[in-house]
Amino acid sequence: MTPRPPQDPRLTEQRNPATAEIDQLSALEIARIINDEDQKVAPAVGGQLDALARAISMAEDTFRRGGRLFYVGAGTSGRLGVLDASEMPPTYGTDPAMIQGIIAGGYTALLNAVEGAEDSREDGAAEMDRAEIGRDDFVFGIAASGSTPYVHGALTRAKQRGAKTGFLLCTHPEEWMTAVYDVVIAALVGPEVVTGSTRMKAGTATKLVLNTITTGAMIRLGKVYGNLMVDLRATNLKLQDRSERILMETLDLERDEARALLDEAGGSVKLGMVMHWTGADRDTAAAQLARTGGRIGDVLKGEAK
Repeated sequence: MTPRPPQDPRLTEQRNPATAEIDQLSALEIARIINDEDQKVAPAVGGQLDALARAISMAEDTFRRGGRLFYVGAGTSGRLGVLDASEMPPTYGTDPAMIQGIIAGGYTALLNAVEGAEDSREDGAAEMDRAEIGRDDFVFGIAASGSTPYVHGALTRAKQRGAKTGFLLCTHPEEWMTAVYDVVIAALVGPEVVTGSTRMKAGTATKLVLNTITTGAMIRLGKVYGNLMVDLRATNLKLQDRSERILMETLDLERDEARALLDEAGGSVKLGMVMHWTGADRDTAAAQLARTGGRIGDVLKGEAK
Protein backbone atom coordinates (compact mmCIF):
# COMPACT_ATOMS: atom_id res chain seq x y z
CA MET A 1 0.00 0.00 0.00
CA THR A 2 1.44 3.36 -1.05
CA PRO A 3 1.49 5.88 1.85
CA ARG A 4 -0.64 8.93 1.36
CA PRO A 5 1.28 12.18 0.87
CA PRO A 6 1.54 14.54 3.86
CA GLN A 7 -1.74 16.31 4.58
CA ASP A 8 0.04 19.38 5.93
CA PRO A 9 2.99 21.07 4.16
CA ARG A 10 4.59 22.21 7.44
CA LEU A 11 7.58 20.07 8.42
CA THR A 12 6.52 20.25 12.05
CA GLU A 13 3.25 18.46 11.25
CA GLN A 14 4.62 15.70 9.04
CA ARG A 15 5.18 12.11 10.16
CA ASN A 16 8.74 10.93 10.65
CA PRO A 17 9.30 7.65 8.76
CA ALA A 18 12.16 6.75 11.10
CA THR A 19 9.77 6.53 14.05
CA ALA A 20 6.69 5.04 12.37
CA GLU A 21 6.82 2.01 14.69
CA ILE A 22 8.36 3.62 17.77
CA ASP A 23 5.47 2.40 19.93
CA GLN A 24 6.76 -1.15 19.44
CA LEU A 25 10.31 -0.45 20.61
CA SER A 26 12.12 -1.12 23.88
CA ALA A 27 13.19 1.68 26.20
CA LEU A 28 16.77 1.50 24.91
CA GLU A 29 15.64 1.55 21.29
CA ILE A 30 13.42 4.57 21.98
CA ALA A 31 16.31 6.40 23.64
CA ARG A 32 18.57 5.57 20.71
CA ILE A 33 16.16 6.74 18.02
CA ILE A 34 15.39 9.99 19.86
CA ASN A 35 19.11 10.62 20.21
CA ASP A 36 19.61 9.88 16.50
CA GLU A 37 16.99 12.48 15.65
CA ASP A 38 18.50 15.00 18.05
CA GLN A 39 21.77 14.79 16.10
CA LYS A 40 20.01 16.70 13.31
CA VAL A 41 19.33 19.81 15.40
CA ALA A 42 22.74 21.52 15.54
CA PRO A 43 23.38 21.15 11.77
CA ALA A 44 19.94 22.63 11.08
CA VAL A 45 20.80 25.65 13.21
CA GLY A 46 24.26 25.76 11.62
CA GLY A 47 22.62 26.25 8.24
CA GLN A 48 21.26 29.57 9.48
CA LEU A 49 24.47 31.26 10.61
CA ASP A 50 24.13 34.28 8.31
CA ALA A 51 20.64 34.99 9.61
CA LEU A 52 21.79 34.39 13.18
CA ALA A 53 24.61 36.89 12.72
CA ARG A 54 22.12 39.48 11.46
CA ALA A 55 19.94 38.87 14.50
CA ILE A 56 22.93 39.29 16.82
CA SER A 57 23.85 42.58 15.13
CA MET A 58 20.25 43.81 15.36
CA ALA A 59 20.15 42.97 19.07
CA GLU A 60 23.48 44.69 19.69
CA ASP A 61 22.34 47.81 17.83
CA THR A 62 19.06 47.75 19.75
CA PHE A 63 20.83 47.66 23.10
CA ARG A 64 23.35 50.34 22.17
CA ARG A 65 20.44 52.66 21.33
CA GLY A 66 18.82 51.96 24.67
CA GLY A 67 16.16 49.72 23.13
CA ARG A 68 14.74 46.41 24.29
CA LEU A 69 14.58 42.88 22.89
CA PHE A 70 11.23 41.13 23.18
CA TYR A 71 10.66 37.44 22.53
CA VAL A 72 7.06 36.58 21.61
CA GLY A 73 5.74 33.03 21.43
CA ALA A 74 3.08 30.55 22.51
CA GLY A 75 3.45 27.23 24.34
CA THR A 76 6.96 25.81 24.26
CA SER A 77 8.18 28.67 22.07
CA GLY A 78 6.90 31.26 24.52
CA ARG A 79 8.31 29.43 27.54
CA LEU A 80 11.75 29.25 25.95
CA GLY A 81 11.65 32.97 25.21
CA VAL A 82 10.79 33.77 28.82
CA LEU A 83 13.54 31.40 29.98
CA ASP A 84 16.24 33.02 27.86
CA ALA A 85 15.18 36.52 28.93
CA SER A 86 15.09 35.60 32.61
CA GLU A 87 18.64 34.26 32.53
CA MET A 88 20.22 37.50 31.29
CA PRO A 89 20.25 39.61 34.51
CA PRO A 90 22.13 37.08 36.71
CA THR A 91 24.48 36.05 33.89
CA TYR A 92 25.33 39.44 32.41
CA GLY A 93 24.12 42.01 34.93
CA THR A 94 21.47 43.40 32.59
CA ASP A 95 18.39 45.37 33.59
CA PRO A 96 15.39 42.97 33.58
CA ALA A 97 13.62 45.34 31.17
CA MET A 98 16.36 45.00 28.56
CA ILE A 99 15.33 41.52 27.37
CA GLN A 100 11.77 40.37 27.98
CA GLY A 101 9.71 37.32 27.12
CA ILE A 102 6.03 37.52 26.21
CA ILE A 103 3.95 34.33 26.11
CA ALA A 104 0.42 33.96 24.80
CA GLY A 105 -1.90 33.54 27.76
CA GLY A 106 0.39 35.47 30.12
CA TYR A 107 2.54 34.04 32.86
CA THR A 108 -0.17 31.52 33.77
CA ALA A 109 0.77 29.81 30.51
CA LEU A 110 4.29 29.13 31.79
CA LEU A 111 2.92 26.35 34.01
CA ASN A 112 -0.43 25.53 32.49
CA ALA A 113 -1.74 25.39 28.94
CA VAL A 114 -4.06 28.30 28.18
CA GLU A 115 -6.28 26.91 25.47
CA GLY A 116 -6.82 29.13 22.45
CA ALA A 117 -4.43 31.86 23.63
CA GLU A 118 -2.21 31.42 20.57
CA ASP A 119 -5.10 31.85 18.13
CA SER A 120 -5.67 35.59 18.61
CA ARG A 121 -3.75 38.03 16.42
CA GLU A 122 -5.48 40.84 18.27
CA ASP A 123 -4.09 39.76 21.64
CA GLY A 124 -0.58 39.64 20.24
CA ALA A 125 -0.98 43.13 18.81
CA ALA A 126 -2.44 44.44 22.07
CA GLU A 127 0.59 43.15 23.97
CA MET A 128 2.83 45.29 21.77
CA ASP A 129 0.76 48.33 22.63
CA ARG A 130 0.90 47.53 26.35
CA ALA A 131 4.70 47.20 26.13
CA GLU A 132 4.84 50.54 24.28
CA ILE A 133 7.03 49.05 21.57
CA GLY A 134 8.94 51.73 19.70
CA ARG A 135 11.55 52.39 17.03
CA ASP A 136 14.47 51.46 19.26
CA ASP A 137 13.08 48.00 20.06
CA PHE A 138 13.57 44.59 18.44
CA VAL A 139 10.68 42.11 18.57
CA PHE A 140 11.58 38.50 17.81
CA GLY A 141 8.72 36.10 17.19
CA ILE A 142 9.03 32.35 17.77
CA ALA A 143 6.64 29.85 16.16
CA ALA A 144 7.96 26.38 15.32
CA SER A 145 5.07 25.76 12.92
CA GLY A 146 5.47 29.21 11.39
CA SER A 147 1.77 29.93 11.62
CA THR A 148 0.90 31.01 15.18
CA PRO A 149 -1.60 33.92 14.86
CA TYR A 150 -0.65 35.49 18.22
CA VAL A 151 2.98 35.78 17.14
CA HIS A 152 2.24 37.21 13.70
CA GLY A 153 -0.23 39.66 15.22
CA ALA A 154 2.46 40.86 17.60
CA LEU A 155 5.08 41.18 14.87
CA THR A 156 2.70 43.05 12.56
CA ARG A 157 1.86 45.56 15.28
CA ALA A 158 5.51 45.89 16.30
CA LYS A 159 6.43 46.72 12.72
CA GLN A 160 3.63 49.29 12.56
CA ARG A 161 5.08 50.90 15.67
CA GLY A 162 8.50 51.12 13.98
CA ALA A 163 10.37 48.27 15.68
CA LYS A 164 12.76 45.84 14.03
CA THR A 165 11.26 42.37 13.69
CA GLY A 166 12.67 38.86 13.57
CA PHE A 167 11.07 35.45 13.21
CA LEU A 168 12.17 31.91 14.07
CA LEU A 169 10.39 28.87 12.67
CA CYS A 170 11.18 25.21 12.04
CA THR A 171 9.54 24.80 8.67
CA HIS A 172 10.02 26.45 5.28
CA PRO A 173 9.14 30.17 5.50
CA GLU A 174 6.58 31.62 3.16
CA GLU A 175 7.86 34.29 0.76
CA TRP A 176 5.96 37.08 2.47
CA MET A 177 7.78 36.40 5.75
CA THR A 178 11.23 37.13 4.36
CA ALA A 179 9.82 40.19 2.61
CA VAL A 180 8.11 41.61 5.70
CA TYR A 181 10.32 40.68 8.67
CA ASP A 182 13.83 42.06 9.06
CA VAL A 183 15.38 38.68 9.73
CA VAL A 184 13.98 35.15 9.41
CA ILE A 185 15.70 32.09 10.87
CA ALA A 186 14.39 28.75 9.59
CA ALA A 187 15.87 25.85 11.56
CA LEU A 188 14.74 22.88 9.47
CA VAL A 189 15.12 20.05 11.97
CA GLY A 190 12.62 17.83 10.15
CA PRO A 191 9.56 15.95 11.42
CA GLU A 192 9.46 15.23 15.13
CA VAL A 193 9.88 11.80 16.73
CA VAL A 194 6.26 12.10 17.87
CA THR A 195 4.36 13.92 15.14
CA GLY A 196 3.75 17.55 16.00
CA SER A 197 5.58 17.42 19.36
CA THR A 198 7.64 20.54 18.75
CA ARG A 199 8.87 20.63 22.33
CA MET A 200 11.45 18.12 21.08
CA LYS A 201 13.76 18.93 18.14
CA ALA A 202 12.12 22.26 17.37
CA GLY A 203 12.32 23.22 21.04
CA THR A 204 15.99 22.30 21.20
CA ALA A 205 16.69 24.31 18.05
CA THR A 206 14.81 27.26 19.53
CA LYS A 207 16.91 27.25 22.67
CA LEU A 208 20.11 27.08 20.61
CA VAL A 209 19.02 30.04 18.49
CA LEU A 210 17.91 32.24 21.39
CA ASN A 211 21.05 31.44 23.38
CA THR A 212 23.17 32.36 20.37
CA ILE A 213 21.43 35.68 19.78
CA THR A 214 21.63 36.92 23.36
CA THR A 215 25.09 35.49 24.06
CA GLY A 216 26.42 36.96 20.82
CA ALA A 217 24.95 40.37 21.63
CA MET A 218 26.33 40.31 25.18
CA ILE A 219 29.81 39.47 23.85
CA ARG A 220 29.60 42.33 21.35
CA LEU A 221 28.54 44.67 24.17
CA GLY A 222 31.70 43.84 26.11
CA LYS A 223 30.06 41.74 28.80
CA VAL A 224 32.55 38.96 28.10
CA TYR A 225 36.33 39.25 28.30
CA GLY A 226 38.08 36.36 26.61
CA ASN A 227 35.45 33.76 27.39
CA LEU A 228 34.72 34.97 30.93
CA MET A 229 31.39 36.54 31.94
CA VAL A 230 32.81 39.69 33.49
CA ASP A 231 29.54 41.59 33.87
CA LEU A 232 27.92 39.15 36.25
CA ARG A 233 26.79 40.41 39.65
CA ALA A 234 27.71 38.58 42.85
CA THR A 235 24.12 38.22 44.07
CA ASN A 236 24.50 34.76 45.63
CA LEU A 237 27.26 32.52 47.01
CA LYS A 238 27.86 30.74 43.70
CA LEU A 239 28.21 34.01 41.77
CA GLN A 240 30.32 35.54 44.56
CA ASP A 241 32.68 32.58 44.28
CA ARG A 242 32.77 32.77 40.47
CA SER A 243 33.43 36.52 40.59
CA GLU A 244 36.33 36.08 42.97
CA ARG A 245 37.78 33.20 40.92
CA ILE A 246 37.65 35.29 37.73
CA LEU A 247 39.60 38.07 39.44
CA MET A 248 42.06 35.57 40.93
CA GLU A 249 42.70 33.96 37.55
CA THR A 250 42.92 37.07 35.38
CA LEU A 251 44.76 39.31 37.85
CA ASP A 252 46.86 36.68 39.67
CA LEU A 253 45.39 37.55 43.06
CA GLU A 254 44.86 35.58 46.23
CA ARG A 255 41.28 34.95 47.36
CA ASP A 256 41.27 37.69 50.03
CA GLU A 257 42.74 40.20 47.56
CA ALA A 258 40.08 39.34 44.96
CA ARG A 259 37.33 39.68 47.56
CA ALA A 260 38.61 43.09 48.66
CA LEU A 261 38.85 44.32 45.06
CA LEU A 262 35.35 43.08 44.32
CA ASP A 263 34.02 44.98 47.34
CA GLU A 264 35.87 48.12 46.24
CA ALA A 265 34.35 47.77 42.77
CA GLY A 266 30.84 47.53 44.15
CA GLY A 267 30.51 43.86 43.23
CA SER A 268 31.40 44.45 39.55
CA VAL A 269 34.02 42.08 38.17
CA LYS A 270 34.52 44.23 35.10
CA LEU A 271 35.12 47.40 37.09
CA GLY A 272 37.47 45.56 39.40
CA MET A 273 39.56 44.36 36.46
CA VAL A 274 39.84 47.85 34.96
CA MET A 275 40.63 49.38 38.36
CA HIS A 276 43.41 46.88 38.95
CA TRP A 277 44.95 47.13 35.49
CA THR A 278 44.77 50.93 35.15
CA GLY A 279 45.13 52.02 38.77
CA ALA A 280 41.96 54.09 38.44
CA ASP A 281 39.31 54.54 41.10
CA ARG A 282 35.81 53.15 40.58
CA ASP A 283 34.30 56.28 38.99
CA THR A 284 37.22 56.77 36.61
CA ALA A 285 37.16 53.10 35.61
CA ALA A 286 33.42 53.34 34.95
CA ALA A 287 33.99 56.40 32.74
CA GLN A 288 36.72 54.58 30.81
CA LEU A 289 34.39 51.66 30.17
CA ALA A 290 31.59 53.98 29.09
CA ARG A 291 33.86 55.58 26.48
CA THR A 292 34.66 52.18 24.95
CA GLY A 293 31.11 50.88 24.95
CA GLY A 294 31.86 48.57 27.87
CA ARG A 295 34.68 46.63 26.19
CA ILE A 296 37.58 45.95 28.56
CA GLY A 297 39.96 45.12 25.72
CA ASP A 298 39.47 48.57 24.21
CA VAL A 299 40.20 50.21 27.58
CA LEU A 300 43.49 48.34 27.79
CA LYS A 301 44.40 49.27 24.21
CA GLY A 302 43.85 52.92 25.12
CA GLU A 303 46.09 52.57 28.17
CA ALA A 304 48.81 51.03 26.04
CA LYS A 305 48.96 54.00 23.67
